[in-house]
Amino acid sequence: MRLDDVPESQNIEDRRGGDDSGGGFSLPIGGGGLGIGTILVLGIIGYALGIDPRVLIGGAEIFSGGGQVQQQPSAPAKVGRPSDDMGKFVAQVLGTTEVEWKKIFEASGQRYRNPTLVMFNGATRADQCGMAQSAMGPFYCPSDQKIYLDTSFFRDLESRFRGCNAGSPSCKFAQAYVIAHEVGHHVQNQLGILPKVQQQQRSVSKAEANHLQVRVELQADCLAGVWANHSQEDWKNLIEPGDVEAAMQTAAAIGDDRLQKQAQGYVVPDSFTHGTSEQRQRWFMTGYKQGTIAACNTFSATAGL
Repeated sequence: MRLDDVPESQNIEDRRGGDDSGGGFSLPIGGGGLGIGTILVLGIIGYALGIDPRVLIGGAEIFSGGGQVQQQPSAPAKVGRPSDDMGKFVAQVLGTTEVEWKKIFEASGQRYRNPTLVMFNGATRADQCGMAQSAMGPFYCPSDQKIYLDTSFFRDLESRFRGCNAGSPSCKFAQAYVIAHEVGHHVQNQLGILPKVQQQQRSVSKAEANHLQVRVELQADCLAGVWANHSQEDWKNLIEPGDVEAAMQTAAAIGDDRLQKQAQGYVVPDSFTHGTSEQRQRWFMTGYKQGTIAACNTFSATAGL
């Protein structure tokens, strides 16, 4: 992935401290009397990408009681473009999403409002979504329209989940896919999809709410593919050989079926919240090949999830 001529976003809040050495996943599974179901859900949240589950599917109860996540207070926010390599990379990827989604929205007579991306270490306050913690993985808060990212997730993506080949240049594109997925949730929010899903989830069973959440997440994967499609057109050298394959490896690594199999040896489809490895790969590629929002209608009866 080449970002030589890519603009850097100014919509960054850098709450990291020091050299960004803090953070990492720390699941509260020790000594607190948590049941296997709670542990499993926490594992999926920590090991997957997506929207804050407390906001969309009423998951606040899984964070109550039990063990505690180790928290490292974040530094005061610095607004604007970070100067370190990781911060610059995140700002550049976010910058490409701003350019592409602005064009896509304008083509249909709409106005795209940029999200803010908050970089932090360990834990930080999510303005309207409670506490953002490394154990939750990256997430988008629809209420404040901010993406929360502890970049230690990228290290775990390589080493723990084997989401890309450690040390490979293509890992950069896998990381960009993570950011683009979260921006996809922001796109859903602006299109009115997230509020509608939230309302539906309040009136259905847990299993049905989970099924709706899977459609939300797969659509965000597809929208990440749309971003990749348009970025490749505007910056010819942005996507290099092996990059898309790395994104597919990442999508496979964080599928619900794979994570549950690793966690407990079997899968429970009704508890899926992000989709299977195959679904996540397929929907990203749908967006990447077709390059339109219309191609990403995972809520259609004929979507074929």
